[in-house]
Amino acid sequence: MYEIVEKKRLSDTVILMKIKAPLVAKKAQPGQFIILRIDEKGERIPLTIADSNPEKGTVTIIFLEVGKTTKQLGTLNVGDSLQNFAGPLGMPSEVKKFGTVVCVGGGVGIAPLYPIVKALKEAGNYVISILGAKTKDLLLLEKEIQDFSDEFYIATDDGSKGQKGFVSDVLQKVIDKQKVDMVMAIGPIIMMKVVSNLTKQYNIKTLVSLNPIMVDGTGMCGGCRVSIDGKTKFACVDGPEFDGHTVDYDTLMLRNRRFIHAEGEACKLAGVS
Repeated sequence: MYEIVEKKRLSDTVILMKIKAPLVAKKAQPGQFIILRIDEKGERIPLTIADSNPEKGTVTIIFLEVGKTTKQLGTLNVGDSLQNFAGPLGMPSEVKKFGTVVCVGGGVGIAPLYPIVKALKEAGNYVISILGAKTKDLLLLEKEIQDFSDEFYIATDDGSKGQKGFVSDVLQKVIDKQKVDMVMAIGPIIMMKVVSNLTKQYNIKTLVSLNPIMVDGTGMCGGCRVSIDGKTKFACVDGPEFDGHTVDYDTLMLRNRRFIHAEGEACKLAGVS
């Protein structure tokens, strides 16, 4: 069993939890994820590792209460335990000295961006971070990411904080004023698509972290298959990070919407809304 040792509500629908999982914490690297199961009857869901502390043996996850399991997870408190907490899974981020790196995070995608920003800065890069959300109340980890950023920008859809507009608008301004060697983008699929289309015009190396439907996390079920440069890859073992210029985003969006109706019915049956 894996005990919840800290719980913090970051917004109306976003929760941070620290889980006691010493072996996972010891091996976790930026960009990797875990798969958890609340109880014996629960489903297995993937969540990206937002942070880890090998000394304390804890792993931080940040999740949006959007489906049956994440809503059920949100009802648990400090002292409660999870049945399973498997990881770290997936390939770690490519961390080296690229030069000038722009890290773009949107919505809950800001959470897994944090350890990557930290690692890239510690590797000697000039790090520019751009965070985006619908409104200021949905922004995450601002101070934590800013602490490891040489330049820091915010964009909100409603203009409640930072620049009014999208992260891609800010990214365009950054590209216009200086040479960018690499872009890392994590967030909604449409955001990653727009960012990738923009950077492709300038031939800027771009990595994105994909979040397809996933079941086992070991490459056996094929549920997380994605089309990369016309070839089938599995996000759980080949990713989750891929060359953003080669991802078939339209197919990915269609696949991720496949079980929306079933998810709604599951929430009703479980009594969560």
